[in-house]
Amino acid sequence: MKARSPLFWKGQSALVLASASPRRVALLRQVGAAFTVVDPGPDRAWPGKAEPRHGVRALALDKARRVAAKRPDSVVIGADTVVVLRGKRLGKPADAAAAREMIRSLHGRRHEVWTGIAVVRGSEQRTAAECTTVHFCKLSDEEIDAFVASGESLDKAGGYGIQGLAGQFVRGIEGDYTTVVGLPLARLRGVLADFA
Repeated sequence: MKARSPLFWKGQSALVLASASPRRVALLRQVGAAFTVVDPGPDRAWPGKAEPRHGVRALALDKARRVAAKRPDSVVIGADTVVVLRGKRLGKPADAAAAREMIRSLHGRRHEVWTGIAVVRGSEQRTAAECTTVHFCKLSDEEIDAFVASGESLDKAGGYGIQGLAGQFVRGIEGDYTTVVGLPLARLRGVLADFA
């Protein structure tokens, strides 16, 4: 681990990331934070008819609380991401056919990526949500099939990761790039400041 960065986390409590996502781990490492990783366990179902901004916050908080229960003196970060196309939520595809359908629905269109974050220490907790709009270029059926065949779709909301092969399909974004990757760093830094 790199030395603790006073630019990102100024607190004395141990920092814990409640996520098994390698992309979230990479983002926290990028900013020089010293932290440990604890898998919060299986993803929970979407909370009823919650709007995206509320749903991702609730799921992030659930992950953070599950880990914080075992690490009461640590500052625990949870996160959850969902892709929204014309009001419809796109989570992680169950299989290649679902991934193909997701990418086909996204190509040539703009969609939203919502990431919720939660920070928990003991009985203290804060949540926040960020939204970034992503513009996909048009793709042929052959390109969609080749992308899905790469296997990159299956563990990502919306069936793609902007930091991977699908980066070449993105014509532009409006908002925070790290929100699309799965951990809005600027927003998280602000929330963490309340726990320092």
